[in-house]
Amino acid sequence: MPKGLLEHVNISATDPDRSAALLERLCGWKERWRGPSMLGGRTIHVGTDRQYVALYTGDQVKGDFAKGAPLNHVALEVDDLAAAEGVVKEAGLEPFGRGDYEPGERFYFFDWDGIEWEVVSYE
Repeated sequence: MPKGLLEHVNISATDPDRSAALLERLCGWKERWRGPSMLGGRTIHVGTDRQYVALYTGDQVKGDFAKGAPLNHVALEVDDLAAAEGVVKEAGLEPFGRGDYEPGERFYFFDWDGIEWEVVSYE
């Protein structure tokens, strides 16, 4: 049976530079690529050598996304939850829903476009 790995997720962002900077600070990631999108607009890839988030923007990207339509949240694993929460607060965003339950401790936040992110630590 094949084994899989989530290689990337592509999301829309009104300001991909701002979102990329947050993800770089939050996860210790790097920018892998940036350039024009095949369908117009532009994209920034930020992540590791094997996995990344593609942040797309174009004229049709207006923000104010609704939770659950269809995305509920994107989860990120970090090794220092308190430091990650500090990064989120420094960005002017508000962590909520902090919980410590199996299998790890976590919190959530909405970014500037209304996308919900979960940040979890198993340390």
